[in-house]
Amino acid sequence: MSRVPGAQRVRVNPIACEAHGMCAELLPERISLDEWGYPIVDERPLPPALVGHARRAAQACPTFALLLDRQRDTRAS
Repeated sequence: MSRVPGAQRVRVNPIACEAHGMCAELLPERISLDEWGYPIVDERPLPPALVGHARRAAQACPTFALLLDRQRDTRAS
């Protein structure tokens, strides 16, 4: 997976997730469900057009298992 400093990506806390499936309904461009209803997340950096949708999906998660992360620049100065 490529790292783009400042880019945002979606990830799931697998311990908190209870397979409600709302994330896949709200962000089908990046999330699909496995055979048990748990999310399979495409963790590539989000294009700007999807950031708002990803934020709404994370806020709508009943267990707060969907997270939106901003990647940091880890290069030494």
